[in-house]
Amino acid sequence: MIRRVLSSLFVAVFISTVFAATPAPQNVDLTAPDGVKLKATYYPAGKAGPGVLLMHQCNRDRKMWADIAPKMAEAGMNVLALDFRGFGESGGTKFDQMPPQERGQAVTQVWPKDVDVAFQYLISQKGVTKTVIGAAGASCGVNQSIQLASRHPEVKSLVLLSGNTDADGRRFLRNAKDLPLFGSAADDDGGAVEMMQWILSLSPNPANTFQRYATGGHGIEMFAPHPDLTDHVLNWFKTTLIKTPGKAPENKNASFRGASILEAIDSAGGPAKAAEMLAKAREKDPKAKPFPEAVVNLLGYEHLQSGDGKGAIEIFKLNQQAYPDSANVYDSLSDGYLADGQTDLALRNAKTALNMLEKDTTTPEATKQAIRQSAEQKIKQISSGQ
Repeated sequence: MIRRVLSSLFVAVFISTVFAATPAPQNVDLTAPDGVKLKATYYPAGKAGPGVLLMHQCNRDRKMWADIAPKMAEAGMNVLALDFRGFGESGGTKFDQMPPQERGQAVTQVWPKDVDVAFQYLISQKGVTKTVIGAAGASCGVNQSIQLASRHPEVKSLVLLSGNTDADGRRFLRNAKDLPLFGSAADDDGGAVEMMQWILSLSPNPANTFQRYATGGHGIEMFAPHPDLTDHVLNWFKTTLIKTPGKAPENKNASFRGASILEAIDSAGGPAKAAEMLAKAREKDPKAKPFPEAVVNLLGYEHLQSGDGKGAIEIFKLNQQAYPDSANVYDSLSDGYLADGQTDLALRNAKTALNMLEKDTTTPEATKQAIRQSAEQKIKQISSGQ
């Protein structure tokens, strides 16, 4: 009888020890500096360890992390997933209902303050190692993750999925030699692969690692067809936050062919320098395309949104020289001319984009439709004199 009791007690202790679960996730309420209520979910590890802040992409909310966040907690990380204002259960005007200009202001001027509130909550939690924090972001969450690291040296590692960063983020990365980056994107996601490769190439950290997929979609969508991505992310944070905080083995295979010319475009007088580089490349190969269309297009719109219409036009013209058969580059060039008040050239390029779409047999129909709508809207606007 005593033996049976002792045996039962042993089994009970063994089961409770081996199979003890991490604490349950907790929904938490946060308050932004302007009083807006923010919602987040905290996944405690149940023991001392690093913290990780997760930032979603702009067609999802914090629940997109619901599968991987518990696994990170089981691995010893204390994780906080935030809903940006205007998304999920957070307050504020719904993001998709805001005018484009207000969206841009919210992302650059307001969200960073909200993210800092979430960061302060995370490092205040019991057991969180305040000096060892990681961040992961997808799509629009990529820039927020990079900006967080620029403000807080406690951030020792980043995971970046299918996104980009602005000029300030790029300047920070060029000097972030002690911040290891893991990035991932799929070829079927526009220019996400080229953008992520460029972002990783900006940083001088030798550990930076890129996981490329032929298919998989945008951001969080990659996890379903590629279960190994979960393992890559978990192992990256285990290495850079738990085993060797802020460090990872050197990645000797990291390289990106188009980085030098993109750096030229991104500098003062860049389009002219890049045009010379393009001309030299074309001397060797008349069909050479030494930079990715989608990334340069994004750089052009970045200038446009900052009010530098003439700079945007020069970048769009450079893209048109490299990709003369792309309807999208003509539509973008039309946007540049329209913003600069050159309506005749804007109208001409919008019509050129429409004419090229009629002959285009390679661009996906959804993309063609988006370009068509953009060009037709400009033609209508210009023709009506608005």
